[in-house]
Amino acid sequence: MSTYVYVIAPADRKVPDDIEGIGDPPRPVRTVRSGELMALCSDAPAELKPKRRDLLAHQHVVIRAGKDGPVLPLRFGGVSPDDDTVAAVLAEHHDRYLERLKALDGKDEFNVKVHHDEEAVLQAVLADDADLRARHAANRAAGGGSHEEKLAFGELVARAVAERERTDAELVERTLTPYAAAVVHGPEGTGRLANLSFLVERERRQEFLDAVRDLHQEHAHLQEQVTGPLPPYSFVETD
Repeated sequence: MSTYVYVIAPADRKVPDDIEGIGDPPRPVRTVRSGELMALCSDAPAELKPKRRDLLAHQHVVIRAGKDGPVLPLRFGGVSPDDDTVAAVLAEHHDRYLERLKALDGKDEFNVKVHHDEEAVLQAVLADDADLRARHAANRAAGGGSHEEKLAFGELVARAVAERERTDAELVERTLTPYAAAVVHGPEGTGRLANLSFLVERERRQEFLDAVRDLHQEHAHLQEQVTGPLPPYSFVETD
């Protein structure tokens, strides 16, 4: 049977005996060791699907393992042929994994997704561009303007908003990065201008959250969604 891998941790980490893994019924969690490292594993189900119960079970194992120190969390779905293969991977990357554990000690991940408030960003764009304001006023005075004028104005606004998305994404990263030990870009998504994960030292957690709050207060057209603290999934392989 294949081996499902949850997390890599120092070999001396105490692991509670009552951790339940994925599957129905839940698979018992066991350790696979090599040198100064261990991996928390279980048998993998014959069909592995991202069901809510299994996603939560995976996260629970990662959080319990990281309660007393740094871990290298694997994202849901990490399957290896068997325990011997897991041990071989730990041995092959032994020193690098130890370095990452040291780098992640005392830090958590915060994910920040940012999108524009559509009405507020339109007002901001008009406030910053005298020509757009003049065109907008002229169209309104003319009862909305002709079809061609409306199209031309809409294209200008769309370009201005796209440029504002770029500059605002840079603003968010530039403003929050000083409060983090590292930052990585997440996958882009429709409707959002930034998807950033920050590695934040725990003693600076409130500073970071205050900076997010201040960013919104100073730029009301920005809408931020902050998720965290999280296990540092995005920083396992990042220097």
